[in-house]
Amino acid sequence: MKASWNNATVAESDQTIVVEGNHYFPPDSIDQRYFEPSTTHTVCSWKGTASYYDVVVDGKRNKDAAWYYPDPKTAASQIAGYVAFWRGVKVGE
Repeated sequence: MKASWNNATVAESDQTIVVEGNHYFPPDSIDQRYFEPSTTHTVCSWKGTASYYDVVVDGKRNKDAAWYYPDPKTAASQIAGYVAFWRGVKVGE
């Protein structure tokens, strides 16, 4: 699977984990050049507290376009640190 935005591949892995229709990419599969930490956090009742990244490519910023659970609840422990995308980031083969 690949995640791309603004003509750049920001993550690529054949070991994503699908949860609720979202592909979660292993932490070592994201290209750190394109990620900047965000101060945004949200809470999921069964996964826990999510943290976000802005995706930045060629000077264009996609605010909070990636999220991850640094310390998920037990039910979601398999996605600890894994990164998922939305807000126009294309995920596919």
